Amino acid sequence: MLLDINRKLFTRSDRVKGVDFHPTEPWILTGLYNGTVNIYNHDTGALIKTFEIAEVPVRCVRFIPRKNWFVAGCDDFQLRIFNYNTHEKVAAFEAHPDYIRCLTVHPTASIVLTGSDDMTIRAWDWDKQWRCIQTYEGHTHYIMNITVNPKDPNTFASSCLDRTVKIWSLGSSTPNFTMEAHDKGVNYVEFYPGADKPYLVTASDDKTVKIWDYLSKSCVQTLEGHSNNVLFAAFHPNLPLIISGGEDGTVKLWNSGTYRLENTLSYALERAWCIALRKASNEVAVGYDEGLVVIKLGRDEPTYSMDTSGKVVYTRNNEVLSANIQMVQEESVSDGNRIPLSIKELGTTEVFATSLVHSPNGRFVTVVGDGEYIVYTALAWRNKAFGNGNSFAWAGDSNTYAVLEGRMKVRVYKNFRERGGAGMKGAGSWAIDGLHGGTLLGARGTGFVLFWDWESGEIVRRIEVDAKSIYWSGSGDLVAIASEDSFYVLRFDRDAYTAKLESGADVGDEGVEEAFDLVAEISDNVKTAKWIGDCFIYTTAANRLNYFIGSESYTITPFDTPLYLLGYVPAHNRVYLVDKDVNVYSYSLSLSMVEYQTAVLRDDMEAAAEILPSIPKEHRNKIAAFLESRGLKELALEVTTDPDQKFELSLQLDDLDAAVEIARTVPELEAETKWKAIGDRALAVWRFDLARESFEKAGDLSALMLLLLATGDRDGLAKLAVQAEAKGQNNLAFATLLQLGDPKPCVDLLIKTHRAPEAAMFARTYAPSKAPEAVQAWQTDLHSKNRAKLADAIADPTAHRELFEEGWEGALQREAGTPALSAPLTNGNAETPASEEDDDDDDDDDEEEEDSEEEES
Repeated sequence: MLLDINRKLFTRSDRVKGVDFHPTEPWILTGLYNGTVNIYNHDTGALIKTFEIAEVPVRCVRFIPRKNWFVAGCDDFQLRIFNYNTHEKVAAFEAHPDYIRCLTVHPTASIVLTGSDDMTIRAWDWDKQWRCIQTYEGHTHYIMNITVNPKDPNTFASSCLDRTVKIWSLGSSTPNFTMEAHDKGVNYVEFYPGADKPYLVTASDDKTVKIWDYLSKSCVQTLEGHSNNVLFAAFHPNLPLIISGGEDGTVKLWNSGTYRLENTLSYALERAWCIALRKASNEVAVGYDEGLVVIKLGRDEPTYSMDTSGKVVYTRNNEVLSANIQMVQEESVSDGNRIPLSIKELGTTEVFATSLVHSPNGRFVTVVGDGEYIVYTALAWRNKAFGNGNSFAWAGDSNTYAVLEGRMKVRVYKNFRERGGAGMKGAGSWAIDGLHGGTLLGARGTGFVLFWDWESGEIVRRIEVDAKSIYWSGSGDLVAIASEDSFYVLRFDRDAYTAKLESGADVGDEGVEEAFDLVAEISDNVKTAKWIGDCFIYTTAANRLNYFIGSESYTITPFDTPLYLLGYVPAHNRVYLVDKDVNVYSYSLSLSMVEYQTAVLRDDMEAAAEILPSIPKEHRNKIAAFLESRGLKELALEVTTDPDQKFELSLQLDDLDAAVEIARTVPELEAETKWKAIGDRALAVWRFDLARESFEKAGDLSALMLLLLATGDRDGLAKLAVQAEAKGQNNLAFATLLQLGDPKPCVDLLIKTHRAPEAAMFARTYAPSKAPEAVQAWQTDLHSKNRAKLADAIADPTAHRELFEEGWEGALQREAGTPALSAPLTNGNAETPASEEDDDDDDDDDEEEEDSEEEES
């Protein structure tokens, strides 16, 4: 079984005795021999939480995600429960009178099962304040592991150093039955997660792993290969694998169907103690003496294929299943919702499939995996051909295909017989990673893509690019080459290639440069893709469904979880996608819209006009956006049904009358911005009357004032001043009145807006006749603020000269009864004693008499 094995997390720490995955968060929980519990993010590798819970070893840990807890069993006999969000200790109590060796959390009930060196198993109910609800007795040595049966949650199994495995019911303190499993102690037991086999797997100190049928209590298979005690062995939930590890420091991968050893992993971290499998993914965590390793086996993308008629074939381990999308009722389909499909078993395959490939006519399906390929008939699932091969590619005629053996040998078959001749030119000169079918046979390797002609085997073109996939269009003219960060669309010119060959020129290993023209380079990470005519539909690493046509890419929809492109069914006008569990989803994409865009890109406007009436109304706005991007704004204006888009296009085309009609039909709140835009555009094209109407309806008085000033409209300015004052835009009203050259209304406006000092100063300069009124308003304002003396000083400044000498600020503070910030210096003194206040009044009287004498003289 050829599986990609990627190490996601490698961290050194104290000895890891327990490990568990969180089911929804990207977290891995570890219990250490030094008494610490750590939580890592296995995507980033960061240590995100640490709990120092004991001074003795923590031998077992498990998440309880329903409660945001984790539970840990320690060598001080204590069972401890913590809230991993708040770090709060939820509970701690002595669960056994000896070491707690293992524990498990029931998948549905509020129960934690613990196994101990006291040779008992106990059940604790957290809904009953962690009361022990049952004790299970029968083992005669340390209990090493407990696991609940996924097919029957009322039963569980335990492994023990007394060499037995016992099966229990939750409600009974005695075992249902006992199996003498190994010659030495049994360290681990785990149930097979599937529904088709009543199996469990055991690991032992006798250095073996055994698979048991617990119904017949018979050993199905013994796996030998470890050189020391085997401490764990578990079935992988998604892959046909058994994973075992132990004191020899290795982790071994066994095929659960053939029981063949597939791979051995060693990370030089001494003994492997514990394992956790993530059910939602293909990730495996292993705890060692010196740290933790998380690996990813295989890929998340399912193995599937769909032919042009909508028949889907996919694999689940060695089972082959099928469904027909053509049978889906259109009324039950909506964008983004899961589609209920009738699934039927098609058969089985002898290899673990890493890829499925339908032939172009849909009659055959090729399964590739484990270094082999098998061609089956699609209807009856009968074996048609097989052989060794790591990669497989169909030609466009469904009678020819190519197989890659190893990395250097390419074999070509026609009508299921190997074709004679020299084969593909230069095929043994480069290390090839994969083959891709289509108009030409494509091969990709490190730093290059190579295209061969199917018939002659000659090199058409060698292109230097790091590619991960190649996609040919059905027409055979376009090909997309996807790399890690972008994809390139090329156009194949067969005539240029043929002409070069006929000229007798030496093609060489680089091929014919003129055979391909670059159409576009798009910065998108393509995950899965299909061609529909000249439209390239693809999913991205950012979880978006896009399509490329012409030279630009457009988004159909984003989605929340990773989806993989299944194909397109023209009869439904829908794109179909699957998730990693092969649940099917769909999104609408009108084929007529794609045909219309293709016709426009080819400048065939007559054909585009014929197609346009067949495009559904809900797609007209997308067509308009496409036309606008191509510079065809007049046509976009005719096509669109969106008022906002129509308004914007009208402005861009200076069709202001159409824009006015739209603005008159929209709600008042939205109309203001539209009228403002019309006014700005009307000014640019010298339509002053329309600009004035637009600014009035938009309520943009500032722009209206500038327009009226520019046109010299006094009546309009007078009305504008009234409007501005009514709206509280006093500065604008003042500026307008001032521009009209009438200062008296300006003084009145200042007085109305409680700006009497400015009114007085303005009146003194521009409207002397209004000065008494302004001063009176000023005095009234000061009296209302209890500033009587200041008000009198304004009326008779000479009688209150000292107020003006010390400044208004000091006078205001003194009148309010607070010390002045900066009192004037008099006779060298900084302050005037309070006892001299009466003398000030006498001085004022003397000054008034002197003033009157001066007036008489």
